[in-house]
Amino acid sequence: MSLKTIDPNQVTYYDLNNEINLPLNGQIQLGKDKEALAAFLKENVIPNTMKFNSLKERFDYLIANDYLESEFLAKYDFAFIEKLYAKLTAANFTFKTFMAAYKFYAQYALKTNDGAYYLESFIDRVAINALYFADGNEELALKLADELVNQRYQPATPSFLNAGRKRRGELVSCFLIQMTDDMNSIGRGINSALQLSRIGGGVGITLSNLRGAGAPIKDIQGAASGVVPVMKLLEDSFSYSNQLGQRQGAGAVYLNVFHPDIEAFLSTKKENADEKIRVKTLSLGLIVPDKYYELVANNEDMYLFDPWGVERVYGKPFSYVDITKEYDKMVANPAIPKKKIKARELETEISKLQQESGYPYVVNIDTANEASPIAGKIIMSNLCSEILQVQKPSIVNDRQEFDELGTDISCNLGSTNIVNLMVAPDFGQSVETMVRALTFVTDHSDIQVVPSVQKGNAQAHTIGLGAMGLHAFLAKNQIEYGSKEALDFTSVYFMLLNYWTLVASNKIARERHTTFVDFAKSKYADGTYFDKYLANDFGPKTAKVKALFEHVFIPTAADWAQLKEAVMTDGLYHQNRLAVAPNGSISYINDTTASLHPIINRIEERQERKIGKIYYPAPYLSNETIPYYKSAYDTSMLKVIDTYAAAQQHVDQGMSLTLFMRSEIPAGLYPWKKAGNNKMTTRDLSILRNYAHSKGIKSIYYIRTFTDNNGEIGVNECESCTI
Repeated sequence: MSLKTIDPNQVTYYDLNNEINLPLNGQIQLGKDKEALAAFLKENVIPNTMKFNSLKERFDYLIANDYLESEFLAKYDFAFIEKLYAKLTAANFTFKTFMAAYKFYAQYALKTNDGAYYLESFIDRVAINALYFADGNEELALKLADELVNQRYQPATPSFLNAGRKRRGELVSCFLIQMTDDMNSIGRGINSALQLSRIGGGVGITLSNLRGAGAPIKDIQGAASGVVPVMKLLEDSFSYSNQLGQRQGAGAVYLNVFHPDIEAFLSTKKENADEKIRVKTLSLGLIVPDKYYELVANNEDMYLFDPWGVERVYGKPFSYVDITKEYDKMVANPAIPKKKIKARELETEISKLQQESGYPYVVNIDTANEASPIAGKIIMSNLCSEILQVQKPSIVNDRQEFDELGTDISCNLGSTNIVNLMVAPDFGQSVETMVRALTFVTDHSDIQVVPSVQKGNAQAHTIGLGAMGLHAFLAKNQIEYGSKEALDFTSVYFMLLNYWTLVASNKIARERHTTFVDFAKSKYADGTYFDKYLANDFGPKTAKVKALFEHVFIPTAADWAQLKEAVMTDGLYHQNRLAVAPNGSISYINDTTASLHPIINRIEERQERKIGKIYYPAPYLSNETIPYYKSAYDTSMLKVIDTYAAAQQHVDQGMSLTLFMRSEIPAGLYPWKKAGNNKMTTRDLSILRNYAHSKGIKSIYYIRTFTDNNGEIGVNECESCTI
C-alpha cells in the first residue's frame, strides 16, 4: 500500500481523532488523540516511508534523483552529517498530537515524484534546514539543529519547506511593492506582481500614488480610470500566476484614506458590488494617518486629495507626503484638486465592510513612522500587515527601464516558540542562532526579476523574528490572558527578543564590517533609540512573572548602555529585526497556539481537504488549564489590544493583530455596551480601532466575526505565513 492508495475506511486514526469530540462521562477524551497519533504513525507513516540501508545511501539517492541540492551538502564532511543526525536522534523528538504529525506529513515532508512515498521525517527536514541555513558552518549547524528539534525556533513556511530542495520556490514569505502615478510604473508593477506570485509568497501593493477616477491625463486629453481597474488587473494576474495551480495567487492592495477613490475602493468588497468592480480574492488595506482619527473624533468634514495634484505641488509621490502635517495647507491650496466627504460616514463604511467581509486591514501609518528608528518613510504593509519598512519610489521610462531604481521589500520571517524558548538553556544564544539562520535567507535572496525588491533586500538585510504560543504559555502557567501578569510577561519576553536580536545584529555587523545602508542616519547610530531602555525598567514587575524569568538573564540599564555603545561603534547588520506574523497552521506542527492571540476553541475543528474533520485539542489542555483557555470570541478585544501593545513597544516592525467579534456580544464584555443591546455594531468596531490607535498599535489585520448561524466572516489568511 502507498500513500496514493490509502483508503480512509481501512485506517483507524481518523475515527480515533474524531472521538475527541465525543465526551465520555462528561470528560473530553484527550487520550484518543494520542491513540490517533500512534495509529497514524503505524498505519500511514511507517509503511509508506521509503527505506534505505544507510544515511549515505539515502542522501545519494535524494541527490541522484534531484530531490535535494548537492551544493550545500558538499560544504560538510559526511562524518559531520552523521554526527548531526546522531545529535538529532538523541533528542528523542516525538509529535505530541495527531494534528501536528498529520500536518507535517501532509504538507511539509518531501515525497516521491508520484506522491506515493515519504522521503523524509521531521528529523530529516530539521537536519536539512540546519545544514542549509548554516551554510557550511558546523558549529552553527549543530546549534540550529538543537533549536529546531526542540522547537524553540520555527522558520516561516517557505523557508522550512523549501530549504535544500532541488525543485523549490523562494525562501522568503512575501513581498511589498509600490506603483507611482504613470502608466510605465503601473505596467511594471503588474508584471512584478505576476513574477513575485510565480516564485512564491503573497504580494502587497500600494495604489495610493495613482490619480483618482476622473483626474485629467494631459498626454491624451482624457480622464483617468482610477484605482479600481488596476485592482481588477492585479486580481486576474494573481489568479493566473498561481505556481502551476499549487496555490491561489495572493495579493493585498493598500490605499490611503485621503485618496479620492477611497469609497470606490471599499465598495469592491461589498457583497452586493457589481461584478464589474467586485474583487473576490484581493485583500484590502487602508493607510490611515493620524489626521483621520482627529477628523472623526471632531465629526468634521474630510477632504480627499488627488495624488496627481499633490505630487505636482510637493514634487514627490502622494505616499511620501505627511498628510497629517500638511493637511491644512493642502486644503487651502487651490492647485490640489480635492473633494469633501463626512469623516464619520467613511468611518461607518469601514466598520460595515469589516462586519461584512473582515476587510479592510488598517495601518496606522503615522504611528509606524514615529516609532521607526530608520531614516525614510514607511508607506504600506504586506499581506498579513506585520511588515513595516521604509521604501523609496522608482522612476520607470518608456522602455520599462529604471531611470531611478527605488527600494521595495521582501519578507524573511521566522518565529520563536514561547513555551519552549522559556526553558532554553541559553535564551540569548538561541536568539542569536535564529538571527543567523534568518540572515542566511536575506543574504541569499536574489529577486532579480524585480530589481527594486532585489535592491531593497541587498541594502537593508531585513529579517522578521516573531513569536507563537503566547496563550499556550499563559494557560500552561495558569495566567489569565490579558491580566496584569500576562501583560507583564509579554512585555518582558519581547524586550528580551529586542535586546538579543540587537546583540546578534551588532555582532554580525562587527564580524563583517558591514551595516545596513543609511545606518548612520538612524536613531541607532545617534543612540537615541536606546533612551527608553536607559530611562525605564522593563524587567518583570509581578511576583509570578519574576519567578518565570528567575533563570533568564534580564538586561539592566547598564547592559543597555553597553549595547548602545557597541551599536553606535560597530552598527547593525539588519535594518529591521522583529515582526509577528499570524503563523496559524504552522503552529500545529509546533504543538502550540498561533501568534499572540487567544485560541478560538478548546477543541478546534479543522476541515481538511478530502478527508473531512480533524480535531485539535488546545496545547496542555487539562482540568487545571481549562479555565485559562477562554475563546477569543468570548474575550474582550481590549485585552487583546493591550497584549499586542505590550509587545509592540519593543517590536520595530508590526504584528498581525486580528480582532475576534461575535455578532451577539456576550453581556459585560465591553463597558460601553448597555444591557439588552448585545448586537455587534459599527460603533463597536470604531471604538476598538480608535483604542488600538491610542495604544500605539501599528496595524490591524482581519476582523473575524462569529455569526448567529455559527459561521465565520473574515477567515481568509496568507498561506505563506499560516500554513
